[in-house]
Amino acid sequence: MAIRRIAVEEAFVTPEIMAQWQVVLASRDVEPGFAKMGETILAQTPANKPLDDRLLDIGAGRIAHMDSIGVDMHVLSLTSPGVQVFDASVATRLAAASNDALAAAVRAHPTRFAGLAAIAPQDPTAAALEIERAAGQLSLSGLIINSHTKGEYLDAPKYRPVFEAAQACDMPIYLHPREPAPSMVAPYLDYGLYFAGWGFAAETGLHAMRLIMSGTFDRFPKLKIVLGHMGEGIPFWLQRIDNRYLLEVKIGAIEKLPKLPSEYFLENFVITTAGVTSMPALRLCLDVLGADRILFAADYPYEDDAEAVRFMDGAAVTEDERRRIYETNARRVFKLTT
Repeated sequence: MAIRRIAVEEAFVTPEIMAQWQVVLASRDVEPGFAKMGETILAQTPANKPLDDRLLDIGAGRIAHMDSIGVDMHVLSLTSPGVQVFDASVATRLAAASNDALAAAVRAHPTRFAGLAAIAPQDPTAAALEIERAAGQLSLSGLIINSHTKGEYLDAPKYRPVFEAAQACDMPIYLHPREPAPSMVAPYLDYGLYFAGWGFAAETGLHAMRLIMSGTFDRFPKLKIVLGHMGEGIPFWLQRIDNRYLLEVKIGAIEKLPKLPSEYFLENFVITTAGVTSMPALRLCLDVLGADRILFAADYPYEDDAEAVRFMDGAAVTEDERRRIYETNARRVFKLTT
């Protein structure tokens, strides 16, 4: 049986959210990293229009493109920074509206699209209700959270309703990058370091480590977190993270957790290939995590998804590993049936 290529970090946006970003960017209350994004990839310029058009298309044009490169399904999610730069009431409304649009696209093309619901962590109680609606009424397959929300991370106790609802509804959370939070962004503003080449992974990897070290997975042991870009670098560091964690416990710098950091990562995280077409990186992740914890993603429309397909088609892996990465793992993690 032919392998079905399922790409799980494929971005879209609604016209209203795109317009509201410009409102925030024009205001005085704008995060430094987001302001940099507004000068570059989020600027409404002729150069960016083809990218914007691809983000806005969750219909026939996108499917035609998928057909042209041999991708069978997109797991769609609201692109970074999503609704997390808005005030709570605006963010909650726009998240719900984007989820309605996403669910409609999935219903129209159930064999080609699945969707991850956006939520507004700014209002954790409303976010929990939206998770329940997304899982039930909308039949979406998981959640997208674009890392920090106005400089705050999800390990804070105020966000526990989000995790309670995600665990209860068995909704995996794709913890997707955005530019570093205001508290850490200053050294990243030079040389483009705030962007995807470095700042995105540094910020999102930090967020994931905060979840591990805060005991989040002791409180929510069935919670599943998805990290893109080969795990935002964490698989490379896991042995050293454990080694230094044990030292920090020994000298009294931190409290001992019930498990090693690597054990939480292996039990509660899966990663995707989004934006990485390096065989050494894939081999390291296979060796450290195993084939069941790696999913294919192309990061459309930001990356060359045709290159991503060529890479995975030709990767030096077994056919069983290729099938797991392309298809089987996505079906399991996101409960895909079509």
